[in-house]
Amino acid sequence: MSEVAAPAARCASYADITALRAADPGAIAAAWAQRTTRPAIRGDGRLMIVAADHPARGALAVGSRPTAMNSRTDLLDRLRAALANPGVDGVLATPDILDDLVLLGALEDKVVFSSFNRGGLAGAGFEFDDRMTAATAESTAAARMNGGKMLCRIALGDPGTVATMEACAQAIDALAARGLIAMVEPFLSVRVDGKVRNDLAPDAVIKSIHIGQGLGSTSAYTWMKLPVVDEMDRVMEATTLPTLLLGGDPTDPDEAFASWEKALSLPSVRGLIVGRALLYPPDDDVSAAVATAVPLVRSAASAGTGKG
Repeated sequence: MSEVAAPAARCASYADITALRAADPGAIAAAWAQRTTRPAIRGDGRLMIVAADHPARGALAVGSRPTAMNSRTDLLDRLRAALANPGVDGVLATPDILDDLVLLGALEDKVVFSSFNRGGLAGAGFEFDDRMTAATAESTAAARMNGGKMLCRIALGDPGTVATMEACAQAIDALAARGLIAMVEPFLSVRVDGKVRNDLAPDAVIKSIHIGQGLGSTSAYTWMKLPVVDEMDRVMEATTLPTLLLGGDPTDPDEAFASWEKALSLPSVRGLIVGRALLYPPDDDVSAAVATAVPLVRSAASAGTGKG
């Protein structure tokens, strides 16, 4: 007679999460094993993903609020509000946040991307040392996630960049070997007055795309995660890889929504992967911000297929 696995624990409160982590840490793996998964692509083929990988790299500010993301429970409240919208397909986050969400039952039938994170914290003397410090291909596969995301900052004046590129190539291969999406976020980056800046000029973004999509021994499972910049129609001619647009930390939400809507009509663009702009809108109404963004993704799908 085969054994039936015990139901995974589901936490009703944040205090329950802490208690479970202390008393039964194995419950986290059980929750991942019993989660209802879904393929990355289904239905209209578009993706609306919320991102929450900022805290693990020490990026806690949103706009003029330097400590906006200090509270983990507040962030989880915002993520749960976003994920409650049926038009939101899933989430990208580091393992600590994803483990909380799976214990809360918030990831049922959702797309999940793990963040491989980066070691080069903003403002650090070692900022360009972008060795990966969070998820791995092995952990992503074990939890039955859809893929993993990695940053690839390319600093032509920093010899350490080649190690970052090599690590990204190895991660792409490891994910592809498991049939998982490798989401690459490339930037050409420079130091300006001692601070690292990503070059968002169209030609710089184009160059970063070509370098990023050439990493690894196969591109079969590689996707791009790219910023919305000027001349996006020309920028997106640089790739045939499926691409999700990142939201960044816009100063004008209305302008951001308008730029997303325009870029979503381009052939390689498959949707949005947005964090702070949706989770921390100026009025703190997460549900309303998400409700504004979701139709942009879905209407772009209808326009792209000739429907509607």
